[in-house]
Amino acid sequence: MNVKVEIDNNSGFCFGVVFAIQMAEGILDEEGKLYCLGDIVHNDEEVARLKAKGLQIINHDDFKSIHGEKVLIRAHGEPPETYKIALENHIELVDASCPVVLKLQNRVREAYNDDEKIMIFGKHGHAEVKGLAGQTNGEAIVIETFDELDKYDLPKNLKLFSQTTKSTKKLFGLKAELESRGIEVDFNDTLCRQVSNRDIQLRDFAKQYDKIVFVAGVKSSNGKVLYDVCKEHNSNTFFISSKDELQKVWFDENDSIGICGATSTPQWQMEEVKEALLAL
Repeated sequence: MNVKVEIDNNSGFCFGVVFAIQMAEGILDEEGKLYCLGDIVHNDEEVARLKAKGLQIINHDDFKSIHGEKVLIRAHGEPPETYKIALENHIELVDASCPVVLKLQNRVREAYNDDEKIMIFGKHGHAEVKGLAGQTNGEAIVIETFDELDKYDLPKNLKLFSQTTKSTKKLFGLKAELESRGIEVDFNDTLCRQVSNRDIQLRDFAKQYDKIVFVAGVKSSNGKVLYDVCKEHNSNTFFISSKDELQKVWFDENDSIGICGATSTPQWQMEEVKEALLAL
């Protein structure tokens, strides 16, 4: 099939993920083994690559039962409880928490210590959100969708924070919704600019091609946000998490195809998708 295929120069790992993976690879190259608390990145193919080098993914129950080992904390960050367990179990933490996330955790903790009422806009159960809520001893209200607001007796004043990878449009929409209910909102725009700027860049990228192939792990929150941006500006946008999911029927002869991805999508995976498209 004769098609033109280009990869978005701005897609691929954010600096926080790059830092975490570089730290992991350095230890794996020297020692051949490293525990990681949760998936190092929300991309199954990249996780599989690092597992082949000796990375062992553990959950929080596993973490409580190990002693004297070296464990990587990924870019999403962790709640205070994790550091407490590490001290008790003589675990050496390799802390690859993203600096943007750490700064946000500090702001949330300071607000909690000042007895502020706190709301966090984020995905329930997401590692970053758990780390943020942990700064408030689990007392923060976590909102993923606007209709959840009706479940709470909301305070007249609250401090609003957000998971760093949420949609800018939805975050400002939540602020407006809260204010329309008569709530005074102390608003903290805590979005990662590398992610929110990519939102803007992708709008232009998506419009340049006949078809868009968006590559991301199915567990990537950021991937869902950025895929929606592409779909909004180019209805012929297809989501895949592996080159094997490509379907020839999506494409026509002489199509121009743009490939882009989430902050958790490795460059090598987008290159693989490009090769597979050219071979269709």
